[in-house]
Amino acid sequence: MTAETSQTLDRGLRVLKLLADTDHGLTVTELSHKLGVNRTVVYRLLATLEQHALVRRDLGGRARVGLGVLGLGRQVHPLVREAAMPALRALAEDIGATAHLTLVDGAEALAVAVVEPTWTDYHVAYRAGFRHPLERGAAGKAILSARRPGETAEDPGYTLTHGELEAGACGAAAPLLGVTGVEGSVGVVMLSEVVPERVGERVMHAAREVAEALR
Repeated sequence: MTAETSQTLDRGLRVLKLLADTDHGLTVTELSHKLGVNRTVVYRLLATLEQHALVRRDLGGRARVGLGVLGLGRQVHPLVREAAMPALRALAEDIGATAHLTLVDGAEALAVAVVEPTWTDYHVAYRAGFRHPLERGAAGKAILSARRPGETAEDPGYTLTHGELEAGACGAAAPLLGVTGVEGSVGVVMLSEVVPERVGERVMHAAREVAEALR
C-alpha cells in the first residue's frame, strides 16, 4: 500500500528544487507550467515559502531560493558527518594519514569531518572547520573536477597536490558522486614528498563508500 502523502507539501518541495536548479530564478508562470498547476496555486505556495524565508521574489517578480535554506543547510552537516565517519576511520587507519570529508561552502572548501590515524608516530593536524579556496588543495580541486566531468580522457578520478595548503604536506582527494544536494570530496593529507601509488585508488573507494551511505 502506498503511504499517504501531502500534495501541498510535495508541490512546495518541488518549487524549492526547481528554484535551486536555476541561477536566474523563475516566474510564477514558469513555475505554473513546470508544476502543471494554475497560477493561483503557485502564488499560495510562494507566499507560504516566503513566510519561512525559504523563497524570495526580486523586483522583477522572479522567485529565487531564500536565505532561510542556509539555516536548514547547516543542520545537514552533522548528518553527513555521521554517515561518513566509518569510511573515514577505515581510510585513516589503512593509509596512516589524516582523512577528511570536505563540503562546498560558497567559494570555499569546508572540512566537516576529520579522522586522524591511531597508530602513526606523527601525522598532519587537520581540524573540522578548516576552510580554504576551492582552487587550492586536493579537496577543493577534486570538487571542481566533478563540475566538469570527462574534461580530459586522462582524468584518474582523484586529485593529488603537494604543498598547496601547508609546506611539506601533500594531499589526495576524490569527489563525492551521485549524491543529490551534496557537493564534496573525501581525501587524506600526509607529510610526505610523494603520495604512495595506492592512495589515489583508496580515496576513490572511500568516496564511493561515503556516497553510498548518503544515498
